[in-house]
Amino acid sequence: MKYLPSLALAVLVALAMRGVFTGAPVNFPLLLLLAVIVCGVAWTWDRFWLAKTRPAGELAHWGVEVPASIFWVLLIVFVLRSFLAEPFRIPSSSMRPGLVTGDFILVNKFSYGLRLPVLDTKVVDLGQPARGDVVVFKAPHEPDKDYIKRVVALPGDTLVYRDKKITLNGTPVEQVPEGSYSYLELGRFMTSLRFAEALDGRRFSIIQDDGAPSYLPLQRSAQSPVPGCELSDVDNSLVCKVPAGHYMVMGDNRDNSLDSRYWGFVPDSHLRGRAFFIWFNWEDVSSFAFKRVFRGIQ
Repeated sequence: MKYLPSLALAVLVALAMRGVFTGAPVNFPLLLLLAVIVCGVAWTWDRFWLAKTRPAGELAHWGVEVPASIFWVLLIVFVLRSFLAEPFRIPSSSMRPGLVTGDFILVNKFSYGLRLPVLDTKVVDLGQPARGDVVVFKAPHEPDKDYIKRVVALPGDTLVYRDKKITLNGTPVEQVPEGSYSYLELGRFMTSLRFAEALDGRRFSIIQDDGAPSYLPLQRSAQSPVPGCELSDVDNSLVCKVPAGHYMVMGDNRDNSLDSRYWGFVPDSHLRGRAFFIWFNWEDVSSFAFKRVFRGIQ
């Protein structure tokens, strides 16, 4: 059928743009797997049975031809996004200035080991997160949602967050002023202070709101921070000991990020992969700025 190449391409693009639906309660990997199975059955049925029984030159019924024709496209997309790279969309400003709302990114799926699709069970261990990695993971308190943050502490590390500065295992993490940073958030013009930090030699930028408290317990009382952390009544500092098999993550937009300081550590089983590339941002492309697309993530 003449429209099948266009249909297959449309399916491929739709799957690649999966990040548009970030936050929706949809198990996309499961839906994709089911689509692969259904189309695979249609392709097998047509290839090894229907093609032998129908007259030469006669086309299969569209109900078989369409799924059979897009089977290989779906299979390739399924393998690529399950084991190599998966697209995601940045939904908030918690990772500014490096990542902004609307960025479409790619996540390396094998950096921290190969996992079975849908089940997310690790079958091959290929490595562990490093301090400074930007990771995508299933939120411990909302396992049906994907979050993106930066790894700031590894299993066994002790992290102190005091006066908006990190001390890691007794060693202060240097902050170098980089001026100010302004952005539009929900119709409001925000201006923050910008700093450079480095974790294990990886240098990146963070922003902080001048005047905001060092740590805001939110709904938690000052006497009961997240398990594994202690909050000082004297200077509002947070001291966290990362348990085995877990990671502490924080947003680069330090005063506007819900992260490990508020809902706890990320278990290894919740990791989805390492974010490494920005491949699209509609506002950037439509304005012909091309300042964000096709660049790596610090």
